[in-house]
Amino acid sequence: MAENTTVLKQSDIRISVSLNEEKHPVKINWQADDSGVEGMRDAKAFMIALWDKSEKSTMRIDLWTEEMTVEEMQLFFYETLASMADTYERSTSDKEIAKEMRDFAREYGKKVKVIS
Repeated sequence: MAENTTVLKQSDIRISVSLNEEKHPVKINWQADDSGVEGMRDAKAFMIALWDKSEKSTMRIDLWTEEMTVEEMQLFFYETLASMADTYERSTSDKEIAKEMRDFAREYGKKVKVIS
């Protein structure tokens, strides 16, 4: 399949991480040009996965502040797992595996009591 390389617009996403003396995140802010929100927004955690085109491998960055509670982290993981199933289905059209991923996310959510 030919790749459409015509750039019509560029949109930037910025993440700012403030670290303490031990180099642990104490403050996370983010801003995206197309978010519809002006200025930097506060966050307690983020997970980024990028596919490196030349290395053909995943580069990941996972950071969270000490403010992030275990309960918030459990909900964050539940919502991330569920949304990954949606992304997987949109990108592969594999409904069966996407359903299995959703089922796993639902079972995880029940086990950690973020859903009933």
